Amino acid sequence: MNAEISVTAYIALGSNKGNRQENLKKAVELIESDENCKVIKKSFIYETKPFGYLEQNNFLNAVLSVETDFDLKEFFHFLKKTEKKLGRTKNEKWGPREIDLDLLFYDELIYSDAELKVPHTGITERDFVIVPFCDICPDFIHPEKKLKISQIDLNKLEKNIISKTEHKL
Repeated sequence: MNAEISVTAYIALGSNKGNRQENLKKAVELIESDENCKVIKKSFIYETKPFGYLEQNNFLNAVLSVETDFDLKEFFHFLKKTEKKLGRTKNEKWGPREIDLDLLFYDELIYSDAELKVPHTGITERDFVIVPFCDICPDFIHPEKKLKISQIDLNKLEKNIISKTEHKL
């Protein structure tokens, strides 16, 4: 990795099909194995109720910070390829999936096009993203909201987290 051009990216991971914990573990291994990525911090894993489409199995969710030499679009496409390697197939929005890798933040960049929006839409409405993010970086300031992640009021959100597991990614 070239330290001069590295950025820190934050990824939300989720799985509710197959061996959920193994799916998360394999995703982290694939990310770590790429020469352009270095995993920095891993959150605890949380069991959560589904979001959006409710008639499906519970999820396991976590958040990861990664230093990467990939530019924004390369990193996004790398995550999509990683999902496919782990068996993710296109299905209904918010439906069951082997793995979901959402790019939450790419340093403090604010970016939007037809394919990608960073920061990821909906971060501040999802306890299953905010709580594990606080495990690894509670003082990170959301570049659009101008709030520390730890300052987001969880009391105003739907409660999707069922439990915190004793496992970290």
